[in-house]
Amino acid sequence: MNHKDMIIGSRVTGGTAERFETGDWRSLTPVVDMDSCIDCMTCWIYCPDDCILVDGGKMAGIKLTHCKGCGICASVCPKDAIAMKED
Repeated sequence: MNHKDMIIGSRVTGGTAERFETGDWRSLTPVVDMDSCIDCMTCWIYCPDDCILVDGGKMAGIKLTHCKGCGICASVCPKDAIAMKED
């Protein structure tokens, strides 16, 4: 279910955020340069939507189904390995 399927005036209740794919709300998309990424996980710490994918303690990508394009990950990356691109 995404926001377009929600009834007008309905509410997202606690613990249900995973059911709502909010990624299509964004106008900017984070793009990761994996060659520049040092797996410091700063992006994972700061992402308000838990969109940073981790595999074996390393950054594995971004869960775009929930990423709203806020750009926090890009702004905190010490190596500028994440850029925000227009959709």
